[in-house]
This record gives sequence, C-alpha cells and structure tokens, in this order.
Amino acid sequence: MPRHEFRPGRAVAGLVMLALAGGYAADAAGAWNAPWTFFAPLVLGGLGLAATVTWASYRLRRRRAASKASAEGPTDPASTSGSQAMR
Repeated sequence: MPRHEFRPGRAVAGLVMLALAGGYAADAAGAWNAPWTFFAPLVLGGLGLAATVTWASYRLRRRRAASKASAEGPTDPASTSGSQAMR
C-alpha cells in the first residue's frame, strides 16, 4: 500500500529543474556557453508542462473516482469513507 499517491506534475517539474541545473552547471564550468535568456523560456515552458500534466492527472483521478462511485451496487452502503464510516 503506497504512503501517498503519485503526483506526475511534481515529477515533471523536478526533472525540468534538474535539467536546468545541469545546464547552469555546464555553463559555469565552461563546457557550454549559453546566455541566460536561453534558460528563461525553458523555466516557463517546464512549469507550463508541469501544470498541464497536473491538470490532466487531476481530471483523470476525478473521472476514475466518479466512475467507481457510480459502479457501487445497490447492496453497498452510500459511503464507505468519511464520517459515515465511523458511525
């Protein structure tokens, strides 16, 4: 049982930031000469991509939860989670 659910938007944002850090490190070491204006669109594009992935995974989770809730049988209780389950 996982401790928390997987958040793909955060993974994408982390990978983009690691790639940018590698680019800055290569620029600082002299292995690559890139102007700072090269990195600004990459930051914004990476954050936009992470936001899009987060939105898509949110919609997928909501759709999956809605279909699971509608598939409950008539013998199942109305709710198996939350405060009703504790009563």
